[in-house]
Amino acid sequence: MVQQEFRIEADSIGEIKIPAEAYWGVNTARAVENFDIARRQIGVYSDFVVGLAQVKQAAARANREIGVLDPERAELIDRACQDIIDGRLHDQFVVGVIQGGAGTSSNMNANEVIANRALELAGRPRGDYGYMSPNDHVNLSQSTNDAYPSALKLALVHSTSNLIAEYTLLKDAMAKKGMEFKDILKVGRTQMQDAVPMTLGQEFHGFSTTIGEDIERLRDVQPLLLELNLGATAIGTGINTHPDYRESVIRNLRELTGYESLTSATDLIEATSDTGVFMSLSSVMKRGAMKLSKICNDLRLLSSGPQAGIGEINLPARQAGSSIMPGKVNPVIPEAVSQVAFVVAGGDVAVSFASEAGQLQLNAFEPVMMHTLMQNSVWLRRSMRTLRVNCVNGITANREKTEAQVAASIGLVTALNPLIGYAAASKAAKRAQRTGENVGDIVVAEGMLTREQVDEMLRPHVLAGKYPGDDSEFLTAEEIAERERQIDSLDAAEPSLHA
Repeated sequence: MVQQEFRIEADSIGEIKIPAEAYWGVNTARAVENFDIARRQIGVYSDFVVGLAQVKQAAARANREIGVLDPERAELIDRACQDIIDGRLHDQFVVGVIQGGAGTSSNMNANEVIANRALELAGRPRGDYGYMSPNDHVNLSQSTNDAYPSALKLALVHSTSNLIAEYTLLKDAMAKKGMEFKDILKVGRTQMQDAVPMTLGQEFHGFSTTIGEDIERLRDVQPLLLELNLGATAIGTGINTHPDYRESVIRNLRELTGYESLTSATDLIEATSDTGVFMSLSSVMKRGAMKLSKICNDLRLLSSGPQAGIGEINLPARQAGSSIMPGKVNPVIPEAVSQVAFVVAGGDVAVSFASEAGQLQLNAFEPVMMHTLMQNSVWLRRSMRTLRVNCVNGITANREKTEAQVAASIGLVTALNPLIGYAAASKAAKRAQRTGENVGDIVVAEGMLTREQVDEMLRPHVLAGKYPGDDSEFLTAEEIAERERQIDSLDAAEPSLHA
């Protein structure tokens, strides 16, 4: 057995043994011991880890610029942060996502990893904090109370951008199905009862439109995430910072991230205690998740059967549906997406309670908000990918069944009202209900209309109106592949969200 080597680090509580190869230190070690709860490390959320590194990098540049940090140490911190931004050392962010202390454990985990990587770059041993201190140098001009929420906001801007990208691909897929099915007549339904005719294309175009609305709501909330409290330090007064630091760190962070609308909050005391933006984003994600689940419910209903249900569409067969019933195939993809929606809705409750629970000048419960918002964003994005790729793209229509249902539906007489009158239409409807005859045949047999008139009324554009998506522009296969590659580059750097 190979003997593990350790180094000794100390804090105000005492000494502790740290694995020699670890980039984290004593504060991280104590947090790992204290918060063995979720058994999910903050490192699984790569956007958040990158956000922490970007804040630390901007701070180092600002501190050098205003003359409170020497160029040598500032450069080493800068390089260490860039390593993390480039995807390295994420496995060293080991504290649990659920933690007390308002995120101090996460902040110190970042400070220690950056300090020890900077020491390594300087050719010095890890733990040589006399030269490169996690607190005095990496955390200079900062507090957890401004660094942590700023990092989280940056992470959420990036994560929601990828969520919007996946929403856009799903919207496009639904719109394409709408165009494919634009001339397929079917019976519309209200309160689970037959209503008036529509086209299957209109139904899918409606799915596309509702997804587009949620894209816009996410875009609306993104600017709110770019208002930061950096420079606030502990409670918003800016204690321990140079007068020029606040302006400098925001400018440097704007240049680093490319977010041109990134700005400093007008009231740092308010911004340090208020977490309203996290509730706003959570609410938007819950709204989108609930609407997505409603669409999935509709897909399950429309494909139900296939023999004894509605059976208007066919979902792709993805796996055997039963261990006992041969040939059974279940709508497993929409079911999985709905379950993600339930988690997102529950998470919104958690974020709301956590936001309300803040007291006085600080909210101590931002870690659970971070975990919930990051997980919900990732899970929503991945669920939409599987819905699009493994379900929507492969949906087919049962044209003969839908058109036969329209012809036999008493809802058809509503379209005939202007020509034959309400009383005659009611008579035809009652006969169709009693005998099961085709409504059009009854109208012709009763001499109410000619066969040519009935056929004209049965045309999709007459019964259902103009298709709303005729002018739609769709993504090409090449554009879809490129967008998928961009999103997948995030997933490649993001470990599985394992327990």
